[in-house]
Amino acid sequence: MKKLQLIGLVILYTLLGNTAFASALKDITGQVIDASTKQTLPGATIFIPDLKVTAVTNNDGAFTLKNLPTKGTYLVEVHYVGYKTATQMVNLSTGAGLQFSLQPTAIETKEIIITGSLISSTSKRNSASSAVVGKDLLLQPSTNLIDALTKIPGVSQITTGPSISKPVIRGLGYNRIVTLDDGIKQQGQQWGDEHGIEIDQFKSDRVEILRGAASLMYGSDALGGVINLLEPSTAPEGQVKGEFITNYSTNNGLTANSLMLNGNENGFVWRARGTYKNAYSFKTPTGYFPNSGFNETDLSGMVGLNKSWGYTHLNVSNFRNNIGFYEPALDDNGNFVKEDGSAFTNSDYKSRTLDYPRQDIRHFKIALNNNFVLGNGNLKADFGYQQNQRRELDGPDPALFFDLKTYNADLKYYIHETNGWQPVFGLSIDDAHSQNKGTEFLIPAYDTFGLGVFAYAKKNWENSTFSIGARYDFRKNNGKQLFDDGEELFAPFKNKFSNVSGALGFTHQFNDELNFKANAGSAFRAPNPAELGSNGVHEGTFRYEIGNSNLSPERSYQVDAALEYEGKIVSASVSVYNNYIHNYIYAANNGEIRDVDGTDFAVYRYGQVNANLYGTEASLTIHPVPFIHFENTFGYVHAQNNTLDKPLSFIPAGTLRNELRFEPKLKGTNDAYLSVGINSAFKQTRVDEVFETPTSGYTLLNAGIGATFNLGKQPVKLSVSANNLLNQKYYDALNRFKPGRFDQENPSLGVYNTGRNITFGLYIPFTVVK
Repeated sequence: MKKLQLIGLVILYTLLGNTAFASALKDITGQVIDASTKQTLPGATIFIPDLKVTAVTNNDGAFTLKNLPTKGTYLVEVHYVGYKTATQMVNLSTGAGLQFSLQPTAIETKEIIITGSLISSTSKRNSASSAVVGKDLLLQPSTNLIDALTKIPGVSQITTGPSISKPVIRGLGYNRIVTLDDGIKQQGQQWGDEHGIEIDQFKSDRVEILRGAASLMYGSDALGGVINLLEPSTAPEGQVKGEFITNYSTNNGLTANSLMLNGNENGFVWRARGTYKNAYSFKTPTGYFPNSGFNETDLSGMVGLNKSWGYTHLNVSNFRNNIGFYEPALDDNGNFVKEDGSAFTNSDYKSRTLDYPRQDIRHFKIALNNNFVLGNGNLKADFGYQQNQRRELDGPDPALFFDLKTYNADLKYYIHETNGWQPVFGLSIDDAHSQNKGTEFLIPAYDTFGLGVFAYAKKNWENSTFSIGARYDFRKNNGKQLFDDGEELFAPFKNKFSNVSGALGFTHQFNDELNFKANAGSAFRAPNPAELGSNGVHEGTFRYEIGNSNLSPERSYQVDAALEYEGKIVSASVSVYNNYIHNYIYAANNGEIRDVDGTDFAVYRYGQVNANLYGTEASLTIHPVPFIHFENTFGYVHAQNNTLDKPLSFIPAGTLRNELRFEPKLKGTNDAYLSVGINSAFKQTRVDEVFETPTSGYTLLNAGIGATFNLGKQPVKLSVSANNLLNQKYYDALNRFKPGRFDQENPSLGVYNTGRNITFGLYIPFTVVK
């Protein structure tokens, strides 16, 4: 009931408020044409990211952008299939009769606008190392959101079977990566080894990945990078659009279905989406893994206004995921068996009813996103409330039960560009409260509070940009005391941390094809309550964890540089980086064992070392003819524990991805393709032998076929994709089920990554009202 009251109050504010920011309405018209033939291009999409305003060209290639502010300069982007994306800075006080001339290209249209940095800009003018995953990549076969992003060099995942993935960017994960959804930091149990991201993989039209430290923008926890999920653009004026997605995967019977509707009537915008996924146990090349199925339900919606004073959008989502787990039990032949010693049957493996133990994860979020035209600039104001509940059940009642409530406020004031300079000033606040509601305990109940202020400025020249910024952060943690059976399980602790971060950035365009970018800066991460106060068995990781309330913050000093080339036949990029981290926090085991209810657990205590991570990412795409595309990416990170002079643990292996796509022009179809791909991982022998075992290299064969058919005027996209087509047995370096991590008592026991998987997909975009 409290949640419904909160939603109602914010909706009332959204629909009736904002009169103080009102100004005269402004509409801008324009046209989109082919730069070579001068023919008009009907169906092109025009979008202003910072105002969330969308238009589509009519049969004459003309468009109208409505309800715009009367002043201010904004970045406008234009998309059309088969053409390079065009961008232009438009001054709304003088802009009228715009014309965009698009250049045909054989290279796939790339998402080139980056909004997750402080100032929205093209990728070439954004100094941060970044990549964008568009709708096409997000629709390709994947078991969850993070799995879909690992095609980007530098991005990896910690997996616990197909149902749980945690992002890793340049070798850093957990609380060192910030995930933004609806403009708000996702706050769950990021510290947990087996805790995934509680976000619907279908809800975003595109995802931006910022590789490298981003504390200037997002404060503590953005030490390794940022994953920014962008809500779908609003429908054009007077239209109701939608999409239907359905997939089926043969390996674990995964069915995924999602339906979305999106409308706009005179600036009143709305969206609704429902997604449901269900899977039974996944199969490795040697057989099924028991009780590894899952089911996921996500309901989300948005209502808002796009007007001349800016926009205000209210986003609400309710996510629930149930995930099965299996505690190893073997018969004399080394086969998995039930607790009573009986064998699993095929019907057990394919049952969609989860047995115990299992997880029950729920995440409710409400976010109010605003951008007001105010004075000589814009005020972006994002407010959020989240409740994350994680239950770990051995029976009907939860054993572990974390209940975390988080409140966020993020304010940024953008002063309109003057003489090439654009300054930004910001303030962010977060307040979180976590309770233990179960019968077992791992981390104490706690309160946290964070405050950050920053100043940033960007200077644009004709071919170069320079950016500089500084930020101050303050963070306070308060761990609660707890007695269990008369013994103190958690001692109380209070600590405060503060930090100053800074960053410099530079880009230079040598010509239309060659671009350079570089960054240098510092960042920090305050210890989280799990690292400060843990004292208990972490069931999912099969170990006993003990925190350290005297930990210091991590400090990062990072530099990176990238060179990018985009020609008519070849596009390529290469980047290098070095990240030195002082007081890197990790949990170590020195042979200590603790008996808990008759079971021995290795004891891991949190400590600190100095670490250095450096590496490279590269891509090469060749288009010898328009219908052949040969794409290649490479990523490698080298991570060293400088204090103990040995490798850091749990670092991804080097990866090489190659894909050959044939895209013929077939009568009656659009976007037809046939692809063959090879995903290779090098062996990972740079391991800390106290924590993990080495992994061998592997090569996986993938293939896909698909096309868009028109049923009358309705497009229907069909696809079939095969992953690990040869059913290769392999352990990924970050697989939590690999030998040495899966079972502390039997370090040779492991569970291979997923075997052959064929996915059938259907995607139907449609228009209800036009």
